[in-house]
Amino acid sequence: MIRAFLGIDLPLEVRGALQVQQFLLPLPRKVEPENLHLTLVFLGDCPEPSLEAAHEGFEALRAPAFSLALQGLGLFGKDKPRTAWAGVAPSPDLLHLQAKVETIARRAGCPVDGRKFTPHVTLGRFPPPLSAEALRLERAIAMGQGFRTDPWDVIELTLWQSHLSAKGARYDVLARYPLA
Repeated sequence: MIRAFLGIDLPLEVRGALQVQQFLLPLPRKVEPENLHLTLVFLGDCPEPSLEAAHEGFEALRAPAFSLALQGLGLFGKDKPRTAWAGVAPSPDLLHLQAKVETIARRAGCPVDGRKFTPHVTLGRFPPPLSAEALRLERAIAMGQGFRTDPWDVIELTLWQSHLSAKGARYDVLARYPLA
């Protein structure tokens, strides 16, 4: 079994803009700058033959490059926030591509998460904060609603292996897939 996901790596200037947002937010635990990415499909703990089949499907995928920008900030977890994120500006190209790669992963037999795709870049993960800390975090997120990056061209997808440890996740690139 290999814990893996397919996503979009971010340019240095986008990572820099996200690091500024991380600094401005009272996040108990921040995602390391080298781990910032946009997940298209989380493959879970995938059996090696299924991951190989998904890899072959991603290699065969023909999709055009497209432009993408980040926009806005938010929290997952409703009353008990657990994740802070940067949103993605509306992109029909991204949604179309995500549907294609999710279909490839499902057909390959990977245990794909069934939740609706919500394009975002995770900035921090943490246990639900106490109410005073949660209020500070919610205010800071609201103040960051004007956050936006310049658009960049998405020219490839990346397949990462995820290693979990007490120190957090570490991601290793398994493959890159150029877009046309």
